[in-house]
This record gives sequence, structure tokens and C-alpha cells, in this order.
Amino acid sequence: MSPASTGASAVVDAVPSLPVSDSRLTPGGPGYRRMSFALFLAGVATFALLYSTQALLPLISDGYGVSASDASWTVAAATGGLALFVIPMSALSERFGRRTVMTASLAVAVTVGLLVPFAPSLGVLVVLRGVQGAALAGLPASATAYLAEEVRPKALVTAIGLFVAGNSVGGMSGRVITGWVAQEWGWRVAVGVIGVIAVGCAVAFRLLLPAPQHFKAGSLHPRRLLGTVRDHLADPLLRRLYAIGALFMTVFGGVYTVIGYRLTEEPFSLPQGVIGSIFLVYLVGTVSASTAGRLVGRLGRRGSLYLAGGTTATGLLISLADSLPLVLLGLVLITAGFFAGHAVASSAVSKTATHGRAQASALYQSAYYIGSSAGSTVGALAFHAGGWSGTVGVGLLAILGVVTITVLGSVAARRQVLANAH
Repeated sequence: MSPASTGASAVVDAVPSLPVSDSRLTPGGPGYRRMSFALFLAGVATFALLYSTQALLPLISDGYGVSASDASWTVAAATGGLALFVIPMSALSERFGRRTVMTASLAVAVTVGLLVPFAPSLGVLVVLRGVQGAALAGLPASATAYLAEEVRPKALVTAIGLFVAGNSVGGMSGRVITGWVAQEWGWRVAVGVIGVIAVGCAVAFRLLLPAPQHFKAGSLHPRRLLGTVRDHLADPLLRRLYAIGALFMTVFGGVYTVIGYRLTEEPFSLPQGVIGSIFLVYLVGTVSASTAGRLVGRLGRRGSLYLAGGTTATGLLISLADSLPLVLLGLVLITAGFFAGHAVASSAVSKTATHGRAQASALYQSAYYIGSSAGSTVGALAFHAGGWSGTVGVGLLAILGVVTITVLGSVAARRQVLANAH
């Protein structure tokens, strides 16, 4: 369907065909490194803030005298707020610019981050985390849309992989830092430190990110926005990619929300600082996300998703052992599979959308963080009901969904080839 028939503005369309002298950014070219590092820092700040309480849930439970499932709402509220506001934020980025929206989003999020340590009750903490998540909604979709407009197509998967790698570094460093700081000074000081680090990342991001050269402001007409959203939801491939992103994040959200509780219990009984250091396995995600482009080049999109799903499922099964080295190996495989699958699916969304890339990415991010909220909540409930095996069971069901959807995509693609042949 053409943009004209949907009412989408020119900006919501794919980047127009450029002459041979393509001025978009490319690896090794001027501005590419600054752009990559700026968005890497944005990814670091986003995930460090978004999951700043996740490694601290046992301490928050003790501090407020609440259960694991109650404390998990400090994670679910943030990811849920992001999921709800990512589409409206993407619409604002169409009107006011990707860089402007990302800058404003980070500014609000880091401000709230400095208030979080002073929450007098769990209810207030959950509300602040919800506001923080809503503010962070301006980052993911705007960042991928910025890359789709400013980076040459052949370098897009790699560029998005670097942004996702920043997510993994933020998630890792936030949890490791909070673990050790909380062991000495408590969880409130720990989340305050993350807020200060995020302020530094936000300032550096704004100073480094090149001004957009291929953005054209669109309108904020709700009818046009809804038309674009309907177009994306009518696309079977995009629907499959959205579901895959949600299911992968259901696994990841559940595992990393509950793992702290498991490791504080017998037979592990680890201190908070050591539990925080467990999140160093996020470095594996940094590598797997940044190499997603090469993986797709060798195996194709569906082959890469099968490999990512199989790796994640293997990690879940290995993590059932009551052996710390095997639990760590399981987390490594879960993390590698998740970040590879996420990078492949999110970059496929940007390539598939022929118009309204910001909205296409926003829908993916919305599904992705709905999966995170569901995973953290359902994973905690499953842990309460059946221990770690209950959380693993939820994860395996989600991976079964990923594989089933990918198989259906393969069947649909084969049917399309046969239809075209006739």
C-alpha cells in the first residue's frame, strides 16, 4: 500500500532513493563513530535505568516487607510504562525529530532516576518507575528510526546491533554496580548511583550525536498515525516479528527478575555483591547482538532465529542444575540467544517496513516490553508456585512459541514462492 493511500506523511515513508553520492552514514565514514558511540551510550542509560531495581529485588522485598511478586512490579511498571508510551513517543519523533525526542526522554528519565532512591513506600516507588519507563519510551523507536534514515541500508543491521549492544552493557553494568554498592550501603544508594551514571551518559549522548540530515518533519494527525499502525499490524511478517520479540523478552524478563532470589537461597546462598556480578554474562549479549549482521548473512533471518531460540532453550534446561557453574553456563546461553534473537528481529522490522518506520519500530518495542512486563510478573509468580523449574517452564513455553511462529513464517514464504512461480 502506498503512503498516499494510508495518509502517511513523507517523513513516515522509507528514506527516498538517493543518488549515487549517498550521503548517509557508513562504517569508516565521517560521523559514523560519533553516531555509534552516542547511541551506544543512549542504550547504556536506557537499560541501566530501566532495570535498575531488578538485581535488588531481594533487598527491596526485605526493605518494604513484601513478596517477590510484589517487588517485581518495580520492574514491570517501568517496562509497562515504556510499552504503553512507545507509540505516542514515536509519533512525537515524527513531528519534532528523533534527536529532540531522545534528548528530552533521557532528560526526564534521569531526573526521575535521581528521585527513585527517596521513595517512601513500594507504591510510590512503583509509580516513579512507571513514569521513568514512560519517559524512556522515546529512546528505542526513535533510535532505530534515526538509524534507518541516517545509515546506509547495508550497514543497518550492524548499526542496530551496536545500539542493542549498548542495551546489554547498560543492563550488565547497572546490575553489577548496584549489587556491590547495595551490599555496602543499601539499595537506595545503589539506584542513586545508577541515576548519576545515566546523567553522564545523557549529556555525552547529546553532545556526540550528529544532527540528522535526512529527517523531514511530519504531522501529528491521529488518523494518519492510526492508519500507519493499522498498516503495520496488517502485515503478517511484521506481526510475526512483534510476537517473536515479545516471546524472547518474556524469557529474559522472567529469568533475570527471579535469578537473584534463586541465588540467595540454598544451595547457593550468595551475597548481594556476588549476585550482581553474575550479570557480567551480559557481555555475551553485547557480542551476540553486535555480530547479528554476520549471523543473518550466513544463516538468513529464519535460520538465525532458530539458532537463537535453540541456544536460549538449551540455556534454560542447563540452568535447572543445582550447580553454580552450570547455572552460569545456562545464563550465558540464555543471554546470547536472547540478544541475538532480539537484534535479528528488530533489524528485520526496520527493513520490512516500507513506510512509517518509527511506528513499525514502536510497535515492536511495545510488544517487546509487554513481553518483559509479562515475563517479570509471570516468572515471579511461577517461581513462587514452583521454584526455579516453574520459571524455566514459562521460558520454554515462550521459546516454543518463537519456533512455532518462525516455522509458520517459513511455510508462508514457501507458499509465496510457489504462488509466484505459477
